[in-house]
Amino acid sequence: MSSIPSKEWPKTPFPKTLVSIVCLAGGLAFFVLLASFLLISRPVVFHPEASLSYSVTEFKNTSNPNFEGGKSNLTVLNDPTNSHVSVGHASGSVESSINGKETEIVEIGSQQLKEEGSSDKGSVESGSSKDNLSFLKVIEEAGNQSLGYSEQVNKSVFSSTTTKEGSSASAPITNLDPSLVADSECDLYHGKWVYDSAGPLYKNDSCPIITQMQNCQGNGRPDKDYQNWRWKPAECDLPRFDPKLFLKLMRNKTLAFIGDSVARNQMESMLCILWQIEEPKNRGNRRMQRYYFRSTSTMIVRIWSSWLVHQTSAPFDYAPAGVAKLHLDVPDEVFIQYITDFDVIVLSSGHWFAKQSVYILNSEIVGGQLWWPDKSKQKKIDNVEAFGISVETILTALVTHQNYTGLTIVRSFSPDHYEGGEWNTGGSCTGKVMPAREGEMLENPFTSIMHKKQVIGFKSALKKKSNKSKLKMMDITEAFSYRHDGHPGPYRSLDPNKITARGPDGRPPPQDCLHWCMPGPVDTWNELVLAITRKEFEDK
Repeated sequence: MSSIPSKEWPKTPFPKTLVSIVCLAGGLAFFVLLASFLLISRPVVFHPEASLSYSVTEFKNTSNPNFEGGKSNLTVLNDPTNSHVSVGHASGSVESSINGKETEIVEIGSQQLKEEGSSDKGSVESGSSKDNLSFLKVIEEAGNQSLGYSEQVNKSVFSSTTTKEGSSASAPITNLDPSLVADSECDLYHGKWVYDSAGPLYKNDSCPIITQMQNCQGNGRPDKDYQNWRWKPAECDLPRFDPKLFLKLMRNKTLAFIGDSVARNQMESMLCILWQIEEPKNRGNRRMQRYYFRSTSTMIVRIWSSWLVHQTSAPFDYAPAGVAKLHLDVPDEVFIQYITDFDVIVLSSGHWFAKQSVYILNSEIVGGQLWWPDKSKQKKIDNVEAFGISVETILTALVTHQNYTGLTIVRSFSPDHYEGGEWNTGGSCTGKVMPAREGEMLENPFTSIMHKKQVIGFKSALKKKSNKSKLKMMDITEAFSYRHDGHPGPYRSLDPNKITARGPDGRPPPQDCLHWCMPGPVDTWNELVLAITRKEFEDK
């Protein structure tokens, strides 16, 4: 059998089609590398509900429906000389300088409490694209998940050109999307009130738990602009309250508002904001109010404590029965027994120290307010000193309790605005329809000294801290001194025959210039609470 000759392959080069494939693959790889380089050098952030386009030389904001040609729907109220910002849109350069008030910075955990003292001024100049880059964190709620993006983007600052009639509002502000998170170390408590046409976080008729005396619109108050002023820190942005984010941060946690009727005012504000996305279950009892949000197992609690220290009406020494006796060195057992159940505590006190009471320290009567039977005997302390001692007592109890690991937020003294007298001597806030401008605000010596004593008590307690809890000061006093327009005034009830104007003799009608309308400025307190809790819980 003859063998079959093997096939002889032609000795020729690789086919041209194979060479073409190799060249195409190489070109594609080069294109991918080039595209990757360009994306890294000029990143693009995609927001799920909006588009944000920019480059290192030009910023174009298309995410804000109220933005047009560098205009904003915010109007700055106070003195524009506090800051200066110039924007070079063509080159992308941003130049800003912030003139801060003279301050002494006291470290409080990761927050800063500023008091008068040393100079604190800063300026920033940016002339290149590198200088214009800053890290901004974008948070977007998607169902029950929070998506975080950390990208380098241009700082974009725009001057407000929208003004309200009668306001001196020409100072520049930062117009950032609410989802952009400000520097967590920013001073939240020095800034300006700005007009925001977006309106309040809720309406008076969309929340069923507002105390009637604070339901200003329901009680017939004719003006509404007091609801639209938002607090704008000088050096950053305070995002609008996001109830979904807050409930997520507080998952399986309890927030307790403890203190006087102003604590109730703030608690109801928090509930009204959260009520817009979920109706809570009322699980309260005689000891405390409790509202449970089932979606995240979050509990909002309020406990009444007028002075935050132990009180009794029983006779003590020469003080008769019936008069409130305050043991300034003993915390109020009414709520102190529950603190280990709380993850966040917001404290409110101060105004009850203007009421009749006897002050006891080290088992000795040392003073009294609107009570002192022996005029020949000098008091050792007055109501202001008593308040300072009470602050140190309760905060020391919290920061030294071996089983308490929560976050305590001390909301600073809430200013009242009784002009021309006290609440019972003709004081009035009638006719105030917008925040006070610089130079218009009347100094309140009582508010100033109470705030000072509160800060001293806070710092003294902080030095004694021995447990794993956190202690923060939410210093709203100065900012809210401008908000004489935010109180119910004479609109305290549904009475159709109530008097709302001054009489022929000029005397004002009975009114409330201590508590806050809802919705109104008090909602800002809870935006600050969100900012503080976000700092503490988000990364965890």
